[in-house]
Amino acid sequence: MRAVRALSAALLTLGVAAGPAAADASPSPSQDEASAPTRAGTSFRTATEIEQGQPATASGSTGDYLYWSFPADTGQRPTVEATVKLPESHASQTWQIDVYDGLRRRQACQYGAQTRTAAADAPSVKLACVLRTVRAWSEPWANDPLPGTYYVRLTATGVATADLGLPVGSDVRVDSRDIGGSAAVDGSLAEPLVPGVATKPGQEREDAAVLAGLEPEDGWASGRWSDRWVWTAAGGIMAALAGVGGYALTRGTGRPSRVPPA
Repeated sequence: MRAVRALSAALLTLGVAAGPAAADASPSPSQDEASAPTRAGTSFRTATEIEQGQPATASGSTGDYLYWSFPADTGQRPTVEATVKLPESHASQTWQIDVYDGLRRRQACQYGAQTRTAAADAPSVKLACVLRTVRAWSEPWANDPLPGTYYVRLTATGVATADLGLPVGSDVRVDSRDIGGSAAVDGSLAEPLVPGVATKPGQEREDAAVLAGLEPEDGWASGRWSDRWVWTAAGGIMAALAGVGGYALTRGTGRPSRVPPA
């Protein structure tokens, strides 16, 4: 009976510990649409900064390269969505959305319609790219997503000559799902991959000019505590209690019976 009570208490502890971790996975509230950016950059250096959850719009011409940048931290799985509003009359067009990290390495999409072809005279085309989970650390030769600045590039890859220069509109939004401790690794970066953050040493970095100034609301969390430690500790407690309960249930089965004296 004691073993059953101990196991019940352990399960309750595990549920309480996992509660905050599950709450952290909820998406952050959207930014005020009134302050949403209404333009896009034309290169990596001029990319318009946007926060996650903040809608952004921009006007351009068919054939232009449109750039935005956003911060992504450890344990997040960003999803980039874009809608291109096409002119009333146009030929078939192919549009593509690409995502690059702070080292300008193109990141593969786990899934999503990264490239789509709009039929002639179609009013719009929608694109999406779900990145892999951002890791706190990776081997130098790997191409894993790491915490830092990410760049979104939107452009048309297949356009008829007659359609070049036609006006288009675009809506872009980035959201993330917090994966949590299941994606945690042992190790962390000395600095997030924010272009320009390491151009000056020591205390001067705080005043150094960087190419991307946005960061997560709570700061960069690379290498900090994660809910993986909660699950590890809870698993150790469960294993210990299971051992105690097993001993209590089996105690005395191998002891010889007492024979009353004659």
